[in-house]
Amino acid sequence: MRTRTIYGCSGLQLGAEERAFFRDVQPWGFILFARNVADRDQVRALVEALRETVDDAKAPMLIDQEGGRVARLKPPIWRGRPAAALFGEVYAKEREAACEAAYLNARLIANDLAELGVNVDCLPLLDIPVEGASDVIGDRAFGRDPTAIIDLGRAVIEGLMEGGVLPVMKHIPGHGRATADSHLALPHVDTDAEVLSATDFVTFRSLNQCPMAMTAHVVYDAIDPQRPATTSPKVIRDVIRGEIGFDGLLMSDDISMGALSGPISVRTKAALFAGCDVVLHCNGKMEEMRDVAEEAKPLENTSLKRAERALGLLTAPDPFDPAGAEARLGELFGAGA
Repeated sequence: MRTRTIYGCSGLQLGAEERAFFRDVQPWGFILFARNVADRDQVRALVEALRETVDDAKAPMLIDQEGGRVARLKPPIWRGRPAAALFGEVYAKEREAACEAAYLNARLIANDLAELGVNVDCLPLLDIPVEGASDVIGDRAFGRDPTAIIDLGRAVIEGLMEGGVLPVMKHIPGHGRATADSHLALPHVDTDAEVLSATDFVTFRSLNQCPMAMTAHVVYDAIDPQRPATTSPKVIRDVIRGEIGFDGLLMSDDISMGALSGPISVRTKAALFAGCDVVLHCNGKMEEMRDVAEEAKPLENTSLKRAERALGLLTAPDPFDPAGAEARLGELFGAGA
């Protein structure tokens, strides 16, 4: 039986120890990083090798391919994609052009991913940055206008799905107010719950039909001052599942990040207990992956249903003309200049 885990791996190809480990623990999926990418043939071979360990040709294969500064597939092999903030700038001048551009850009990203066998992109960001927040989000967000973020986020979701790639909205219920980089430290947000509900949560609530979502390693003092969303039963139950109304597959952000403390096994247990369907561990360190496996639970019951429902939405890519889309994208950015 598959377990409630997603793992990274250490390099460009699987080592014997990794291969044996994945065959033993049977994770639900895998995630790729820049350290796993050299060229198209190499990535395809790695994807195939990872899936072979779980004997599943459609096992979830994730990547963070946002565009801008967060892109695992880079030039010159792959075309660079704009940061999300550029679409927000176009939106402020020409809404329809921006939405079409966001759709086409996502469709082009999906085309790149589908060629490699990657079927999940950790996109779109629905966070709303505020003045004084950490720049860990920054231009990765569409901007500060919730309406623009909702419209552009919807376009990205549609573009990815029509390209045969599942989207993951992040970082639920909102990372935009964090004044620390959660890769390094645990951010606290002291904003009133009523304000959070009327601002930060709105984008996620409006797009709560997205198949998957990733949690924020952020403490919301007005809701649960003791635990970040990832390990907070109250935030997941009352806000993510309750107020926001998200009933898709919920994965943790990377549990090896500096925002979380304590042994990796304890972090894993806490995230699963809080209500995450799947735990994400990214750095490829075997010792930590073994610690995750100690607390990994079988993917069953409600979590299994959510996983099956999400994967059931995967379809073959629609007919698509990448060259035409690239040309049209250039026109649209010109229209919003």
